[in-house]
Amino acid sequence: MNVLCVIPVRSGSKGVPGKNIKDLGGRPLVEWTISQALAAKANIDVVVSTDSPETAEIAERAGANVPFLRPLELAQDTTPTEPVVEHALNFRRAEGRTYDAVMLLQATSPLRQPDTIDRAIEQFETTGVDSLVGVVPIAPFIWRFGPDEGAPPAADYDVEHRKRRQDMTLTDLRFRENGSLYVTRPEIYDRFHNRIGGTIGLFVLSELEGVDIDTDIDFRLAELQMDDYSQSIGGWGA
Repeated sequence: MNVLCVIPVRSGSKGVPGKNIKDLGGRPLVEWTISQALAAKANIDVVVSTDSPETAEIAERAGANVPFLRPLELAQDTTPTEPVVEHALNFRRAEGRTYDAVMLLQATSPLRQPDTIDRAIEQFETTGVDSLVGVVPIAPFIWRFGPDEGAPPAADYDVEHRKRRQDMTLTDLRFRENGSLYVTRPEIYDRFHNRIGGTIGLFVLSELEGVDIDTDIDFRLAELQMDDYSQSIGGWGA
């Protein structure tokens, strides 16, 4: 399977200024995701999409391809991710390249296990889904307000038969999309302009892999988790 891996890295960040190149565990944040993609056994074309020459230099030193600087109109605070991925895909297509799948990896989720990317691609290929979404399991103890003001709240679980977390099965749990990883057929982007579409599969990530850095607090938590992560990967990707 021939896979285009797009890592979007915009220079502007209001939550954590310069977060994508900020030091985490002794290397720029984006470098973790690049090294994980490059270490995969699958046939992956690793492309970083950035509007920043400084970030482009860091990405190239880490081994990624940076075949263009992202146009300004695709590097705004309000820019969705899908047009960024489609821009990279169409750039490669214009060079005559074709792909069976497009993998989207967010640099803000840097704590992936050594086999995560290969397992995701294998699951995508063997199950025949059109899009695969990385998710993190959470307990189903979720509440929501009713549709009308003053309506009683409702639980998303059976409050009269509350299970212990350790007794729950996959069907009992809920799964949070954390933005870390998506694998999608190129035609889904062409038809729906969305990373998710067609037949959808869930790729379950570990709790540690659920880190998603949007704020300064998130970054500090990731720093605290780096020791556990480094021990779990045994020096892989260093």
